[in-house]
Amino acid sequence: MNKLTVSQHFVKAALSGANSKGFDLSRLLQKAGIQPDLLDQPKARIPARQYAKLMQIIWVDMQDEFMGFNRQRSKPGTFAIMCQLAIHCSNLEKVYRRASQYYSLFETPVAIKLSLHEQQATLTIEAAAPLKDPYHFLQESLLVIWHRLSCWLIGQRIILDEAFFNYAKPEHGEEYQKIFYCPLRFDAEKSGFSFHRRYLDMPLIRDERELRNFLKTSPADLLARPDDNHSFTAQIRTLIGKDFTAETPDFESLAQELNLSPQTLRRRLKDENTSYQEIKDHMRRDIAIYHLCRRELSINDIAELVGFTEPSTFHRAFKKWTGVTPGAYREGEREKEEA
Repeated sequence: MNKLTVSQHFVKAALSGANSKGFDLSRLLQKAGIQPDLLDQPKARIPARQYAKLMQIIWVDMQDEFMGFNRQRSKPGTFAIMCQLAIHCSNLEKVYRRASQYYSLFETPVAIKLSLHEQQATLTIEAAAPLKDPYHFLQESLLVIWHRLSCWLIGQRIILDEAFFNYAKPEHGEEYQKIFYCPLRFDAEKSGFSFHRRYLDMPLIRDERELRNFLKTSPADLLARPDDNHSFTAQIRTLIGKDFTAETPDFESLAQELNLSPQTLRRRLKDENTSYQEIKDHMRRDIAIYHLCRRELSINDIAELVGFTEPSTFHRAFKKWTGVTPGAYREGEREKEEA
């Protein structure tokens, strides 16, 4: 049961290529089950499952896995064929080398490039022609997809040393920390990420049967799920659980559970660009959005479920988190269904 949400910025950015090509954005959003009016709310959040569905719809409707951001289309199935070629490689380095060769066959390729320096490996996004991508969505997406795909292929999370971007830090820059969970650098010469080169020698543990199942939802779901399995944020989310009707553990108890002092845990969360209160707020927000979309519970019941004894307090908190009240969010969902 995926209760994660993503910022409306990424939905708007994903649609910008389709917009430049004259596609009906409202139709694309409605097919994905997303209320178009939410994109006008700066703080609005979209359920991750709807975001993933939107990616698939854009690729199919545009017949372009590059989503209109590159001069040349990448026909649906391009990514799948690349994966089928890569699955037979003996280790991760050979996957990157083969993928680079594969995408170089395009007339105007947007590809990955692997470079090595001492004990560090760096993967960068290389575009043969300027991209029509004002939000930098395509290169960000490719970085996320390649990191998540690499982790899946070797069966373990690749811890990134750094993610860097060839543009200034945007207004939504804080979201990047929750995507990459590593130090970030903007205004770089290129966009990419770096990691210890030991991962390159690791063998692939997946087979063709697993790949077929993987490709049923990927790469769309790779963009919608976080890479935080070993972060302190993820560990705290696990310790809290999903039941906010019970009292949440205090910070000192959590620190003890993680074998850290409260001061150290506070620093670790600061490194991940978050705090204990923010983690709890984000969990409550995402659980509330999940139930508001499903309509099985009243708004008052949802308020109680996410730990608010007073519905009015829940209304104020939800509007602070998303820019709209719970009632307005649910009403928007109803209008979307009727349309």
